[in-house]
Amino acid sequence: MTPAISVVIPVYNEQDGLPLLFDRLYPALDALGRTYEVVFVDDGSADRSVAVLREQFERRPDVTRVVILARNAGQHLAILAAFAHTRGSYVITLDADLQNPPEEIQRLVAAMDQGADFVGTIRVDRQDRMWRRQASRLMNRIREGTTSIRITDQGCMLRGYHRSVVDAVNHCTEVSTYVPALAYTFARHPVEIEVGHAERTVGQSKYSLYSLIRLNFDLMTGFSVAPLQFFSVVGAAIALISLLLVVILLIRRVIVGPEAQGLFTLFAIAFFLIGVTLFGLGVVGEYVGRIYEQVRQRPRYTVAGVLEDESGTARLRHLELPVGLDVTQPARIVQGAPE
Repeated sequence: MTPAISVVIPVYNEQDGLPLLFDRLYPALDALGRTYEVVFVDDGSADRSVAVLREQFERRPDVTRVVILARNAGQHLAILAAFAHTRGSYVITLDADLQNPPEEIQRLVAAMDQGADFVGTIRVDRQDRMWRRQASRLMNRIREGTTSIRITDQGCMLRGYHRSVVDAVNHCTEVSTYVPALAYTFARHPVEIEVGHAERTVGQSKYSLYSLIRLNFDLMTGFSVAPLQFFSVVGAAIALISLLLVVILLIRRVIVGPEAQGLFTLFAIAFFLIGVTLFGLGVVGEYVGRIYEQVRQRPRYTVAGVLEDESGTARLRHLELPVGLDVTQPARIVQGAPE
């Protein structure tokens, strides 16, 4: 039977927090009174996350599916891998760290019942560190100035997608992308709602400042050519100013004569122009790099195995595990299927 709701949860080194997630997630979904499935995707964890997910699958095989990636692909490619295995009319994405309470899922479902095909969320009373909140605000402003994507809280992965939007996303082949922004481009009736936010119970955030910067580079270069246009305008303006400066220096040389004063000022101007040029080349290189990754047509991720229950029979696809595997250890992946 096709479930009404699919909940997608990417997992990366979350062995300590998964039992807490299970204790809250399944009761919250049972309370909805609708059929559902939970699709976990292990993103190449190096701890016991795979073993913990397998134990949970054995406890609830009727509503649990586990997609195991051969290696770490990143959060958003992991979500895309899970999207390909969802069946629900509504698809909800949720982080495994419990910073977004599973009990909030009912609010996303209610919004989609009212006609929304993309439900974004805004965290109320964020429990993140100050630098993360300020960095998010800055990145939001940069993104809104360079793209048409209007997502207030881009760092919150508790989001809802209608099946039509998920199907459209599944047909895309970008090697590097930001799933909420990609889905937003296909949505006809996007909405945003406020949700609660809690401190992380165990473990540490997998997103560093560098990761946030990389994410926003993906957003800008993946959904807009504004950075290229910006540097075209800046380059033209600097060229004009440089031409005027040369004219002024020539006139000064004729009137005043040769002089050594102002030499370091010229050095400073030259270094500034070199810095702008290098930064502009970096932006161009970002676009070229994306094209390079795309034309190679390598698999975005490799699915090593899928734990699922079909026709009442639990089975493992694409994954061969050693006989007598100790579930206290991560599963060892032998073969995989590229996607």
